[in-house]
Amino acid sequence: MGRIDDLANRYVTDWAPLNPIGATFVGIAGYDDRLDDLSPEGYAAQADLDRRALAELDVVDPRTERERVAQEAMRERLGLSLALYESGEATAELSVATSGLHSVRGAFDLMPTEGEEAVANIAARLAEVPRALEQYRRTLLESADAGHVSARAQILEVAKQCVTWTDPAGDDFFPGLARRLSAEGALRADLDRNAEAANRATVRFGEFLRDELARRGREKQACGRERYELASQYFLGARVDLDETYAWGFAELARIEGEMRTVADKIVPGGTVDDAVAALDADPGRTIAGKEAFRDWMQQLADRAIADLHGTHFDIPEQVRRIDCRIAPTSDGAIYYTGPSEDFSRPGSMWWAVPQGIGEFSTWREVSTVYHEGAPGHHLQVAQTAVRADLLNRWQRLLLWVSGHGEGWALYAERLMDELGYLQDPGDKLGMLDLQGFRAARVIVDIGMHLELEIPRDNPFGFHPGERWTPELGWEFMRGHCRLPDENLRYELNRYLGWPGQAPSYKVGERIWLKAREDAQLRKGAAFDLRTFHADALNLGSIGLDPLVKALERL
Repeated sequence: MGRIDDLANRYVTDWAPLNPIGATFVGIAGYDDRLDDLSPEGYAAQADLDRRALAELDVVDPRTERERVAQEAMRERLGLSLALYESGEATAELSVATSGLHSVRGAFDLMPTEGEEAVANIAARLAEVPRALEQYRRTLLESADAGHVSARAQILEVAKQCVTWTDPAGDDFFPGLARRLSAEGALRADLDRNAEAANRATVRFGEFLRDELARRGREKQACGRERYELASQYFLGARVDLDETYAWGFAELARIEGEMRTVADKIVPGGTVDDAVAALDADPGRTIAGKEAFRDWMQQLADRAIADLHGTHFDIPEQVRRIDCRIAPTSDGAIYYTGPSEDFSRPGSMWWAVPQGIGEFSTWREVSTVYHEGAPGHHLQVAQTAVRADLLNRWQRLLLWVSGHGEGWALYAERLMDELGYLQDPGDKLGMLDLQGFRAARVIVDIGMHLELEIPRDNPFGFHPGERWTPELGWEFMRGHCRLPDENLRYELNRYLGWPGQAPSYKVGERIWLKAREDAQLRKGAAFDLRTFHADALNLGSIGLDPLVKALERL
């Protein structure tokens, strides 16, 4: 290990006490009984840590190519994190997908639950919830005083989430968690009392959002070009031409929908895509009743993919050959992956937050989702990075995550599985294309809504030519081009409006991954080997896409 690795490893040591929730998330032991300091002072302490690390990086020269990649990656991530803090974006962030509130709620999902020590940690962390939410309330108010605040509509949507999480007839999250744990005597009393206190604090926080902060929220949900450019760069780890990307989104969606029509004809000859979808949804062999049965189906498919890919298209380390498919404890409508703990005692997990009221699942829609979240998608990428202590320092293995790299790879992985022959079934192929189209549609809608762009007069769909994007037009467009239940789609649109720049990182990230592969093929010619390309690229860790491209060019 060189000086840059020493600096990066020391950063993790200093970071964990400031981020107990993050420590639990990445599997660093010793912090499960605490929550982050969500006060303005807590955010400032994290910014100070980033400044110090950047200053140290500036006076260290890398001695190897591996150190050079680590230095470029750390400068890029910490520099953008600091820019978000100094612009006021970090302390004002509040959306249906991410915020200090969501971090507090999610802090319990990956905690061990077996044994007295584990339950005592949960009880202690529950006791911290009222303090953390009060700190976060102060941060949001001070941010609003400085002119940084989320849109009113987004604030009200998060307030609704607080109601759902705390409703005994809804998710009933904190009391429900306490009831599921085994405890007796004083520990049981502490657990139940602290769960109720956490529940009441969440109710109060929702009331604060609805009755106080919402009055100060922005009327317009569009964030504007300046804020969007910073957000886009953060999520991609790359600078892209937003106007060119917006135009490309229309062309890419039209291309995908053309391919969907070709596949649909194989399912219902002479029929439309909607006819094919209706036929697939009516097929009892492609329908599963009950979320537990659906979870079991996901688990079997994920396990089979890992077994098939290992030793053929990838060399999957032993620690990575296990993944857990789980139903999330909330009903927000999200699908997501969480990585393994540092010692792999907790495996990587695929989560499904099933919206309330949904009891049947169409498997044809979700085959490629399992590949996206499992192998060769997030699970292979994230867990393999965690294994490579011989190549990557601790910061790279545990803390380095760039959405465009990660989500772009996972979307690339879906397409790769088609290339490798795993989507020969026309229904499964249509499901993959439908999700690809969904990701292309949100490139258009996310950029269009936040920049309030004009809809091209010659757009291939004849959709409101010449008008300016609004959330209402975004909803109409997504409903016209995506086959998600309205419950899921409403969450998705709210997520885009409150989290600018994140949703396009999937499809734009995939675009950059595909271009990187094409460039490598041109550079290496007959010597190009796809398996080697994948191994070399993943061994760099989840770096920003601009640093990724530069590093691959040097290989």
